[in-house]
Amino acid sequence: MRSKPETSRVRRGAAGLLGLGALILLAGCHHRPATVYAPPPPVLLPASPSSNTGAPGIAANAPIAPSSMNPGVTSAADLAFVAGHAPVWSETGTASWYGPPYNKRRGANGQIYDQDAMTAAHRTLPLNSLIRVTNVRTGQQAVLHVTDRGPFVPGRVLDLSLASAKALGVYLPGLATVRIDVFAVPAPIESGGRWCVQIGAFKDEDAAEKLRTHLSRKYQTANVIEFTGPTGHWVRIRPFRDNKERAAEIAHELKPSEGEAYLVRLD
Repeated sequence: MRSKPETSRVRRGAAGLLGLGALILLAGCHHRPATVYAPPPPVLLPASPSSNTGAPGIAANAPIAPSSMNPGVTSAADLAFVAGHAPVWSETGTASWYGPPYNKRRGANGQIYDQDAMTAAHRTLPLNSLIRVTNVRTGQQAVLHVTDRGPFVPGRVLDLSLASAKALGVYLPGLATVRIDVFAVPAPIESGGRWCVQIGAFKDEDAAEKLRTHLSRKYQTANVIEFTGPTGHWVRIRPFRDNKERAAEIAHELKPSEGEAYLVRLD
């Protein structure tokens, strides 16, 4: 998740529920309604002889995970599979790219992020999904795997590695409209999975910790933590059993004093 593992200050909330006035007092500044960044509905693609019209899942003999030794290598088998199959899910949106200060930090898939590898970050697609990304303006394409979580910026759907951004013509402009076609996933896209709500980023660690304390009391069955990432301090809420529906409910209930709320898949 482009952040440190969940080892910092993991605590369970005590009994009690604070109201909106208490949240204002704890955060120390004016509140505004949160915007929740949840996955959009899938774009349905025209049927073809090789397309799968049911729930997306692992396609037969699909190469899903890159080698642990070379997580950013797009293999010949990956390219062949994409060339011979129709995508199972698609979306169009704004892509950006990320490098320093995330380079050489551990990513959401447990491997060290390499900005020179062909990878990408997405908030809700299952990790190790095999995707093809197309720059809508230039037509440039790249086949790669989703290995990380992000982008945590409103209005963006994909964060490309530096290498992927260069291959797609996104490096110099910084942003581009892209089409994401998903060809194989290790788990269903629309159901199941492990989910959380992530709030931030906070510049002030104390503000993040106060919000964590409040949310621990409010959501007593959830695991609420505060952790530090390269861009600031974050608060993460993991509902009981990492349930997606409950995570979505919490995301819409939140009124953080700072930052934005994102619905994020953990697996």
